[in-house]
Amino acid sequence: MVQDMTVGSPTKRILNFTAPIFIGNIFQQFYSMADTIIVGKFVGNAALAAVGACGTLMFLILGFLQGMTAGFTVVTAQHYGAGNQKAMRRSVASAAVLSAVVSVVLTAVSMAMMEQILHWMNTPEDMYGQAYGYIMVICAGIVAQVLYNLLASILRAIGDSKRPLYFLILAAFLNVVLDLLFIAGFHMGAEGAAYATVISQGVSGGLCLFYIYKKVPALHLHREDWRLDGDLVKWQVAIGFPMAFQYSITAIGTIVLQACLNTLGSVAAAGFAAASKIEQVVSQAYVALGTTMATYCAQNTGAGEKERLRKGFRSATWIGIIYAVLSGLLIILAGKYLTVLFVSENLNEITGYVDTYLKCVGISFIPLVFVNVYRNGIQGIGFGLLPMTAGVAELIGRSVMALIAAWFGSYVGMCFAAPLAWVLAGGLLFVMYLYIMKKRI
Repeated sequence: MVQDMTVGSPTKRILNFTAPIFIGNIFQQFYSMADTIIVGKFVGNAALAAVGACGTLMFLILGFLQGMTAGFTVVTAQHYGAGNQKAMRRSVASAAVLSAVVSVVLTAVSMAMMEQILHWMNTPEDMYGQAYGYIMVICAGIVAQVLYNLLASILRAIGDSKRPLYFLILAAFLNVVLDLLFIAGFHMGAEGAAYATVISQGVSGGLCLFYIYKKVPALHLHREDWRLDGDLVKWQVAIGFPMAFQYSITAIGTIVLQACLNTLGSVAAAGFAAASKIEQVVSQAYVALGTTMATYCAQNTGAGEKERLRKGFRSATWIGIIYAVLSGLLIILAGKYLTVLFVSENLNEITGYVDTYLKCVGISFIPLVFVNVYRNGIQGIGFGLLPMTAGVAELIGRSVMALIAAWFGSYVGMCFAAPLAWVLAGGLLFVMYLYIMKKRI
């Protein structure tokens, strides 16, 4: 069912729209978490560290695509909010063509450069082979990732956040079954986990496409919708690529952090990887809230509802802060006990690394609320380039802290790299919001 975000209580609309996205993001995390748990249990710590190291590269590649497709469909949401069905369909067709072209190019470039990238990241020899096999399969399956992310973004743009959730839940269960089959059954190692992820993501994308074909006539494209319009393409590129680069800038900082972390050895890297998976599950609420704000702000911008934009930002901020306090306490007090899910050797030592990381990030979630709510909200209004400066601040904060920590051999310093990045980016984005609301709209 689609939702019109331009009417009703902003708080209720935001909560109702965010909840399915949050649950969907959790299940999407199960893709990589299932990989991590099953690889750690059946293959070993070196393979676990390899999957963790590849997580940063996946974030770079797939984050770029997720940001790009979300940016392309901001235009779709604005046309939907304005009630212009024809322009909405044309934006969908244009987004599909642009996404297909970028998918082909990115697949070729990433696979050609991956060997060198892993060397740049100081990937230890005992995990290099597993890391290379895993990430190459992920790169080869980029088109499956784009299919789901684009179609899910289109459905969310017209106010439907539930159907992508349902399809993702089915695919998540399929991913677990395939992980067990490929890793425990066929002994394919980390590479088997990558095949399971790509196949499952492709299934969820196929289900989205089937649902749109059967149940959403408003998104049935006509022949004339496929004629590319130069102004429309420029508009989508002006929003989509900055959003994509925003994700990539964040990922580059994470890659720098991973390269510095690798100098501490595979045990520390395994502990960091396990802790990151736990933190990423909790932090999906912030990602979901940001996704909601992109749609909310895009629809209300299209409808010319400036005051409703202000109310939405206030509601989303308080929702995020309350969740930040509760989730932070949860992982600080109990997060370390989940370590047993990921490792089968050196449990006590790795649990110590996990506990340290979770305490560092658990006290720092409030700035992460501002990063997601205000970045995505500003992008939903239609500002693509401006939030990228916050991404640069985030890159600098994370990278500088990681390099200093590596110099002193400090694992604690590594754990505080992300919180410092959140503080810098979140503060800058809030200042941008105040400027935009006062001067630009």
